[in-house]
Amino acid sequence: MRVVRYEEGDGVTRLGALTDRGIIPLGMAARSLSISPEYFADMDSFLSGGEAARISAEKVISGAPQSAAILISNVVLRAPIRRPGKIIAVGLNYRDHSLEAGAKNLPKTPILFAKFATSISGPSDPILIPPGDPQVDYEAELAVVIGKRGKAIAAANAFEHVAGYMPLNDVTARAWQFADKQWVRGKSCDTFCPIGPCLTTSDEIPDPHALAICARVNGVTVQDSNTSKMIFRIPELIEFISGGISLEPGDIIATGTPEGVGVFRNPPVFLKAGDIVEVEIEKLGVLRNPVVASPA
Repeated sequence: MRVVRYEEGDGVTRLGALTDRGIIPLGMAARSLSISPEYFADMDSFLSGGEAARISAEKVISGAPQSAAILISNVVLRAPIRRPGKIIAVGLNYRDHSLEAGAKNLPKTPILFAKFATSISGPSDPILIPPGDPQVDYEAELAVVIGKRGKAIAAANAFEHVAGYMPLNDVTARAWQFADKQWVRGKSCDTFCPIGPCLTTSDEIPDPHALAICARVNGVTVQDSNTSKMIFRIPELIEFISGGISLEPGDIIATGTPEGVGVFRNPPVFLKAGDIVEVEIEKLGVLRNPVVASPA
């Protein structure tokens, strides 16, 4: 199931299911079918509802008539998760990216950092280059969305806590990242965490470690890899993170980027106003964002 947040032009954001027929408005369609719409008020309600919410949504999708579907061209897709409680990102989690970054040894444990929730933006929202142009870079990543609260989660049980997956662009101001000697400011600028276009539920992705992942800038492929190349896989990451940090529905884990980022190219290539950046992950869709300069 592909779950989206969308607007039709009235300024109201609704929850829908993206299908081959178009977008099924889950709340409205549920009411017309005499199915309780309690899980479909927003994404938080859907995620907190767990398996019961997914099953209810499937009933709505199968029962909704064609007339209920909305053309995707008639809506604006918003970030699937509006304001996650936590965005936990993993650094140097692909062998090839670690090598291009000059690491002499691969990490022995996951390298974690945070992105602030105010960095979230949607699948067509602009990426804003901060004043001073601090060398803005792209990073294609697989995002894991938590669906069930837990702490000290064993790797063997980790997938029970995953609601689904989506493309994520871990946009980074490299000059600030390197000047600060830590990564939060350079990773957390407004608009620096585009996500979407949809949340694909975990039942649709039996193996998240076998997905092609790529990034394109102005149509040119700049990253081309596969999630099979992660150093630390999703169960290991969830076990490691949850050892001391509670994971809650809506939290996002950004699992790292493969080689090909702009800062390590020769010569380096950074994003500029007018660029179009795309992150595509097999079975999860394409995240496409224009790049603009921030207003003075």
